Amino acid sequence: MRKRALSTATSLAVLFGSAAIVTSTAAPAAADSVVPLNVSTISDMVVDGAHQRLFFSDTYNNRIVVTDFAGTFVKSIGDLPYVRDLDLSADSGTLYAALENADKIVAVDTAQLAVTTEYPTGAGTKPSTVEAAAGRLWFGYGENWDSELGSVDLTTATPTVSLALTTGADWSNPPTLRTDPAAPDTLVASDGTISSGPIVVYDTSSGTPVVRASVERQGFVKDPEIAPDGKSLVVADRTTSLSRLSLTDLSELESFPVSSSAEGVAIAPDGTVAGATWDTYDTGDIFVFAGGSKVPASVRDTKSWLVYGDLAWAPDSTRLFAAVQIPGRSAYELKIYTTPKYHTTTVTVKAPATATINKPLTVSGTVTSTLPLPSGTPLTVTRYDAEYPQGKALGTRKLGTNGAFSFADTPAAAGKVTYRVAYAGDAKRANNNGAAVVKVTPFPTYLKLDQNGRTVAYNTNVTYTAALGWTYRNRVVEIWADPYGPEPKRLLKRGTVNSAGKLSVTLKMTRDTYVSAVFAGDTRSGASTATSAVNTKAGLTTTLSRHYKWTKIGTTWYQTYHQTADPLVTAWNNPYPGRKTKYELQVWYAGAWRTGAEDYVPLSSGGMAYIAFDGDGAAGIRARIRTAYVDGLSGDRVNSTNYGAWKYFNFTR
Repeated sequence: MRKRALSTATSLAVLFGSAAIVTSTAAPAAADSVVPLNVSTISDMVVDGAHQRLFFSDTYNNRIVVTDFAGTFVKSIGDLPYVRDLDLSADSGTLYAALENADKIVAVDTAQLAVTTEYPTGAGTKPSTVEAAAGRLWFGYGENWDSELGSVDLTTATPTVSLALTTGADWSNPPTLRTDPAAPDTLVASDGTISSGPIVVYDTSSGTPVVRASVERQGFVKDPEIAPDGKSLVVADRTTSLSRLSLTDLSELESFPVSSSAEGVAIAPDGTVAGATWDTYDTGDIFVFAGGSKVPASVRDTKSWLVYGDLAWAPDSTRLFAAVQIPGRSAYELKIYTTPKYHTTTVTVKAPATATINKPLTVSGTVTSTLPLPSGTPLTVTRYDAEYPQGKALGTRKLGTNGAFSFADTPAAAGKVTYRVAYAGDAKRANNNGAAVVKVTPFPTYLKLDQNGRTVAYNTNVTYTAALGWTYRNRVVEIWADPYGPEPKRLLKRGTVNSAGKLSVTLKMTRDTYVSAVFAGDTRSGASTATSAVNTKAGLTTTLSRHYKWTKIGTTWYQTYHQTADPLVTAWNNPYPGRKTKYELQVWYAGAWRTGAEDYVPLSSGGMAYIAFDGDGAAGIRARIRTAYVDGLSGDRVNSTNYGAWKYFNFTR
């Protein structure tokens, strides 16, 4: 009774309970999930509803891996050489496993998760399939065309093994076996490894299989599943894909439309049929047919490789488990579909990419489903924005014709605004939602900063005032200074503007500096920045020394030197690495000042330079000198150009 966790009585109870759930108007609440499985291969998967567990035969690792219904690892049962097929007893108390490389079948206690009994099947038998029913274990064994059917009688004090029980068939490989309490004394065997593999229905009431019906269906028929009605079975094949056959004579009763070759079958206790296919045309690989419908309620795309036979329902018929291999990798995942019987829905929402605050915009879209929705179906609309990050309900909108909807809204907040449209689902359709994002432009914000374009002297205190216009809520402004050179940008002041919208700060100017006022914006007012560039002249002093007197010539005072003296010029600029000061020397000649010499002199780390001139033989000469910082020529561009005053001097004998 493969992949069935309940007795007949319990199955009926679940069936009626499931019917109540299906007719409920509540939408499914849980979400589908994907969980990685710690296995290197999977030969079979069994669902244990009594203990809420899943069993996976990890053949290459010689173990059975146990998880809960969420796919969380519970335990690994090891030392099971090449474990293959699994089957659960009717009371869910025992899991039977066929060990191909140990020539035996073992019984695992599903409560203790430990091997309790071993049933040797004979040397070289290589059992690889197993089914438990009515006190007997049926198993397929052998390999290639030397394959057979055997049994273990558990009703005797010492279990007895019977081999070579096949009649009415020639197996190319050990047959896949199925039993079910709904069809007592019935064993179904099939060979899906060749195109003309037979399906045989045996009567096992005598303990020896007697052929009741047999047929050869072309197309590699595999994974037969007995339906809960006990009168039919559903098989997968590569020709007619997914078909229901009579359990009496194996005639075809109906065919389920799927996209391509069927590879697996799972029938829920309430009769819902799920078929797995090779997704040849990329249209989905799991098809679910609920309530006798010939149209699949849902089509799921695993984006993976479905493992043969590893598709199973939870006992309550609401969840579908699929074990899949990640394409191109020896890695496996468990996909858990929580609403597989509901028709899938897709909500598509469209809105303008950009919009202006307080201006109406239109949101539109469609709701599509494998079972179309009628006009008037209510949709719930929620808007998420900076003022309502948790969402503001905008009420319901009704679906129009052809699954379309449209409504207008006026966004009251700027920035990223999300419109989410949700369909709640119903008794036949799954819930879903979709969203569209609009970038809403805020109101422009007036912000101004004074002092722009000024040039001030070194060490001048400059007061900067920012003026902020109307804003919605935020009235905080930051004023930042960014001096020229490697000095970092720094915050001068952060505060709320006064009633006139102003905020001021005073800065002592030592370099050319960009000052900026920054308003961060709020939910309706846009962010804004205002800048002010103020140039700062270099600091500069020039002095002459070693003179012996002052002499007034015309209206100008001269420092007078003997021609034997050497005038000393002491220059200072505010220091900066690599900075030089420029000096200019001019001589009075023929009624005008003529340039005599000029040069750039390196400054010390303290900004000092000392320049001496030889006065020998200079009697009668009148001269003047000045120093300067020249932006870009004095070694840097940190300050603005500044020329010092002329210093006048002359020589006597």
